[in-house]
Amino acid sequence: MARYEVRLSGSGGQGIIVAGIILAEAAGIYEGKEVCQTQAYGPEARGGASKAEVVISDAEIDYPKAIQPDVLLAMNQKACDTYAHDLKPGGLLVVDSTLVHDLPSRQAIALPFTKIARQELGKEMVANIVALGALAKIAGVVSLGNLEKAVLARVPPGTEELNRRALAAGVAAAQDFLRGKVLRCLDEPLGTTEETML
Repeated sequence: MARYEVRLSGSGGQGIIVAGIILAEAAGIYEGKEVCQTQAYGPEARGGASKAEVVISDAEIDYPKAIQPDVLLAMNQKACDTYAHDLKPGGLLVVDSTLVHDLPSRQAIALPFTKIARQELGKEMVANIVALGALAKIAGVVSLGNLEKAVLARVPPGTEELNRRALAAGVAAAQDFLRGKVLRCLDEPLGTTEETML
């Protein structure tokens, strides 16, 4: 793998930093990649800006921060507005459609992570794990098996089953999206590939 940059963004209380740590551990500990993980957050405990960056490579990493992310996860509108312009050309933008309604590009993938966590799992606080499952399925940045190992090793004791279900819910949402995307591609006339590609 050449240098691959992931930026996870949202606000305090959404578990962005924890999600970044889990992704880094999945890639570094369980897949043996070179990894750098950095984070930044506002002074507020909840509601302030929050981001975590994970740089993954097969080779030694010479700069630890994301320069032009290959993937951006935006868990709220402010994060989307702030960071979408940093994406690498052709990069992947994944947003939480529960909280992001104004998309900067029709190429964005919008899935309702917070709604899934709230309605299917009864705990909004696991929306970050739902998002990680979807991100891994869509971007293929780490294997789902290794991501699950990293999740279960990091979450508080007693919440393992909830987090396993959250991860699976995110994967299922991504599978549904990808299945629908393939069907739309097959239904559309030639010449529209650019509009439907991920």
